[in-house]
Amino acid sequence: MRQDVPALTAAASPGANRRRLLVEALAIAVSAMGFGFVYGLAARDAGFSPLEVVAMSTIVFAGAAQFAAIGYVTGGLAWPVIALLTFLLNARHLLYSAALAPWLSHVPRSRRAVMAHLLTDEAFALSIGHFRRLGRPDEAGYWIGAIASTFIPWNIATLAGVLAGGSIPEPARLGIDIIFPAAMIGLAVGLVTGRRELVAALAGGLIAVAWALFASPALDLEPSIGVVVGGVAGPAIGLLVPSSMAAERAPLGSAASAERYAMPGSHLDEPAEGDTR
Repeated sequence: MRQDVPALTAAASPGANRRRLLVEALAIAVSAMGFGFVYGLAARDAGFSPLEVVAMSTIVFAGAAQFAAIGYVTGGLAWPVIALLTFLLNARHLLYSAALAPWLSHVPRSRRAVMAHLLTDEAFALSIGHFRRLGRPDEAGYWIGAIASTFIPWNIATLAGVLAGGSIPEPARLGIDIIFPAAMIGLAVGLVTGRRELVAALAGGLIAVAWALFASPALDLEPSIGVVVGGVAGPAIGLLVPSSMAAERAPLGSAASAERYAMPGSHLDEPAEGDTR
């Protein structure tokens, strides 16, 4: 339980922090629009109608899971299998929700349900950083971060992508299809702080590629399932690296780790004396 929350100062006022939050959200919105546009193109190319594509972005709203679902559907996987695999891709949201729960326990359950629907990696990072800077929860801040950073730009870009898909016969020739994987690789490289993360990333990538090239044809399964297999097996292999050999610059659980995984500018200042948060 958070105790001894310091009184708000002028620098930590809700207005100032919300403006800062909005700036951070708009910066993230640029990448969200890029991903959304590529998703719209990919879904249109897979044979989805504009209504189906827009409905998935507004009702499912799951980013990477939507990309995966397109492959699963076109690959002919059964709906229960698709539901299970996309659930595994989004299982990290259980941890996000658990971290946000103490901050938002005062919010009525009906509004928390909508918050859960809008929860993304970006919304979580923005809201947690905002709450900690402010020293208390701010429901309006959560809505700003979640809606401005991803929900609106993602859906606008999805619509643009699916409408433009008809006029771009071969998106791959323009290199548009590489935006999403290139961005994910860039994010992964930035999170490598030691040998454990490096081993996990390499192992996960190799397993996913091996699955697509060998296991998938042999078992007659969708190649994209390898992403899930590699995502689960890679970190498990990385944990096998002994701590004496990890050479971590920012060990998990340390202040350096929290700073590295935080959104730019959302780090915590040193707590005041007597602050036990």
